[in-house]
Parts: sequence; structure tokens; C-alpha cells
Amino acid sequence: MDAVKTILVMRLSSIGDVILTTPLLREVAAAFPSSRIDYCTKSSFIALLKENPLLHALYTPESPPSGSYDLVIDLQNNLRSRSLVRNLRARRVVRYRKQNWKKWLLVKTRIDFTGPYRSVVDRYRDSLADFGVVADGRGCELHPSASDLAFARDLPDSGGRRLAVCFGAMHASKRYPPANFAAVLSALFEAIPLQAVLLGGMDDVSYARAILQALPERFLPQVVDLAGKCSLMQSAAVLESSDGVLCNDTGLMHMASAFGKQLFVLFGSSVSAFGFLPYRAPFVLFEAKGLRCRPCSHIGRDRCPEGHFRCMNDLKAEAVASSILDYFRTL
Repeated sequence: MDAVKTILVMRLSSIGDVILTTPLLREVAAAFPSSRIDYCTKSSFIALLKENPLLHALYTPESPPSGSYDLVIDLQNNLRSRSLVRNLRARRVVRYRKQNWKKWLLVKTRIDFTGPYRSVVDRYRDSLADFGVVADGRGCELHPSASDLAFARDLPDSGGRRLAVCFGAMHASKRYPPANFAAVLSALFEAIPLQAVLLGGMDDVSYARAILQALPERFLPQVVDLAGKCSLMQSAAVLESSDGVLCNDTGLMHMASAFGKQLFVLFGSSVSAFGFLPYRAPFVLFEAKGLRCRPCSHIGRDRCPEGHFRCMNDLKAEAVASSILDYFRTL
């Protein structure tokens, strides 16, 4: 095999998907230790990679890479990424095979051809089987800056353990209802000294407000609401400083996994067959098994098509709180 000196990795979206490429970056760097690795992603996700010491240059579709590359690794594999690749002089191009037909079949017919669970990280790596890239047994990684870490360090501390609550998700079918989150937090606050930090973007502000409104007033001093108030990497630093993380199937779940945090994961319309469980991080998964309507989509829906939303409503707050309590009492 000719020497590979210049490499471009491309994953345009989204938060979780980009984070799930970080093990592959490390493994590619190990396979080609003298290579230069560049990365192309959407501008809103550049911050996730800015401090990664393995990367030489970062590009966006608006400010795309150019020139020659010995190897292009297209992990997006859609029309936009293919268009970007066509404008390059690439000696070799490998693409991630999404196998979306298996997801479609599972959603439409409940026939599961996905086989034994394999993380999307491992499927990314399959694209490079001919290049000697092998798993290193480690998880995802992120590199908050000193200022990001200072942001997390300077948060008010109400004493006790810190639980990060990642309550948002792009699609409603992946969101545990606000009243249920409030019920979990109330049970925890009753039992142990605890600080809960709500993490989410601007789109999640009203959802955070709904959680706070459902909480008894006496517990409000134990909650720090950061929804819409911090950057991606400030959120990462808060997750790094937390003792545990309660989350939906969201990009912040994968962000927390990059720090090896104990995760308590709430799956509604999501199923593990899609390959997006936390990668090489400890987790407890809550899901309503046996529902014939699940999964209703491979990406999520804006509402429950059946109207009952049992995939989330059947996840009892008492069981979730009990699992978190059991974990905190072992620390």
C-alpha cells in the first residue's frame, strides 16, 4: 500500500455522530502515525473538535477543504458530502455504509436484520478494514478548554452529588415528559443531598421551564438551569464535572460518554438495534420492551403516531430514581 500522508475525515452532522467519530480519529492516527488528518463538519459542530490534538485543520461546507488527499474518509455519505469530495483530488475514498434499508425494514415491518449489537463506531471502522485500522478498546473523547473547565468549576454548589440532566432531544418521541423528569428529581432530592444541572440548547428552554414548574418549590434551590445558557463545550465541561448523567437519546448522551460518566439512558422511540448506545461507557438503559409500535422511526418523530406515548410514559419515575440512588450510594 502506498504511503498515506494526508487524510480528510468528513462527518457533517450531528453532535452525537461527530463525537462517535473520535475513536476512529485516534485509531486512524495510530495506523498512520506520520499522516496529517483534517476534518470537515458543519460550523455548529466545529467546537467539538477544535481542541482535538490529532487534527491539523478544520473545514466546513461553507469553507470547504481543497487540494489533494491520499485518503478521504466520508462518514456522512450523502449527496452533500459526495459533492464536497468531488471537488477534491482524492487518491482513495472510503465511505461509511449506512445500511438504512435495515432500519427501514425494522421500522416498517419489525423484521430485524441488524444482527447482534454493533455500535456505529464499529461500523465506521469497517470502512477502513483494508487499511489496517483496528479498535484500541477506548471510548469517545472531547477536550474542553481551560475556560470551559473554569465555567463548570464556577457553578454554584448546593452540596452533595451532581446529576446532569440532559432532558432535550431533536424529536419529541425521544423526550421523557417534563413531569416525569420532575418526579425523578423529586424522589432523588427527598433521599439524598443532590444538585441537578439542566443542560440543553435554546430550543430546550421552554422544556426546562416545564420541568421546574412541575417541581415542588422547596427543591428549586437544588437545580441549576443552564438550558440555552452555555456553549457546547461548556456543557461538555459540566458533564465532565458531574457524578452521573440522566439523559434521553441525544447528542449530550454521547458527550457524557466521552468522559466515562455513569449514564442513565431513557429510550423512547429509539432502539439499540440502530447502534447508538453509549460507546464504551457505563450505562443503565430504560426502555419499554415489547411494544409493537416501537420503533416508530429510525430518527424520531414530532409526536407519538399512536397517541399514547407508552414508549416513554411506561418508564416509571420510581424505577429510574431507584437506579440512580443505588448508584450514588455506592460512591
